[in-house]
Amino acid sequence: MIYWLGGQLTEYFGPFRLLRSHAILIILGLYIGFIATFLLLPRLMHLLPQDRGRDFAVDSGKAVGKPTGAGLIFITIFVFVSLLMVPFGSAQIAVLALVLLVMISGYLDDRSTRAWSEYLKGALDLVMALAASVVLVLSNDRSIWLPFTNTILQLPIPVYMAVATVLIWASINITNCSDGVDGLSASLVMLGLVSLGVIMYFVVGHSDVARYLLLPHYPYGARWAVMVFTLAGCLAAYLWFNAYPSRVMMGDAGSRALGFFIGVSIMITGNPLLIFIVSSVLLVNGGTGLLKVALLRFLNIRILHNTRFPLHDHMREYRQWSNAQVLVKFAIIQLLITFGLFGAFLKIR
Repeated sequence: MIYWLGGQLTEYFGPFRLLRSHAILIILGLYIGFIATFLLLPRLMHLLPQDRGRDFAVDSGKAVGKPTGAGLIFITIFVFVSLLMVPFGSAQIAVLALVLLVMISGYLDDRSTRAWSEYLKGALDLVMALAASVVLVLSNDRSIWLPFTNTILQLPIPVYMAVATVLIWASINITNCSDGVDGLSASLVMLGLVSLGVIMYFVVGHSDVARYLLLPHYPYGARWAVMVFTLAGCLAAYLWFNAYPSRVMMGDAGSRALGFFIGVSIMITGNPLLIFIVSSVLLVNGGTGLLKVALLRFLNIRILHNTRFPLHDHMREYRQWSNAQVLVKFAIIQLLITFGLFGAFLKIR
């Protein structure tokens, strides 16, 4: 809407052309998302359901009774601000609709007196991931670039959909599994969002940079970057209240929607392996636990039996790390991995 408005008003007052700049829209989206969430979240958190704790989680009793499901608030704000800021196409609108559906399904679980079964949530996540893969197939050219080579692959539709569905489903669940320490999941996701936004706007979204790095250019990369930075702004405001000791928690309404959007955004960049840049700590922290449980439950294969997952629980219980130590050290590891792999993925070709 703002982009369109800028075009209409430019003929009356030249500086309004700035509203058609994606850089300006990124800044506006980030700040408006932050301010709206910062103002509304503390005023609405008393309406949220109370946390019921998690079975077998370390210090889960400390969370019991706190407002949870804050994703209902900051994801809704993200959607409205995005509608205001992003120069929309059908793909962006479809993805926002799916983000809302994922958030709503998570919120219904947050407010339920009995936690939904893992199989039900996994099936719902699979349906949403599959729906997102259909949107991506219809809106993208299915070109995939990989590190260490300048070859651009054009995946067949079934292969592209399979890759997208698995990646988005995994992203939802590893993000959800990492939501157990005040500020941890939000901080790691925010680092991932900033990394994705930089890649979308400054790399694959910029024709000259993409050509220099021998990468495909995605003309709509800047549009997606506006959405990514808008969500980062909303998440930063949530983190203001979720920092230790937390006043409110995102719940499944937040973690599943965030994981879904991260997964979709990774596919939009054209390189599924970027999950190792933007979500490597989330992948190890939550994903290894998912793999461990799946192997034991379905194949009776036991791995890492001396390691507790999510890994943040292992560090708190067996290494005696405090919540603050877990947050800071995991964030440092993520930053080191991001900087190292970012250069390797983009420059060594």
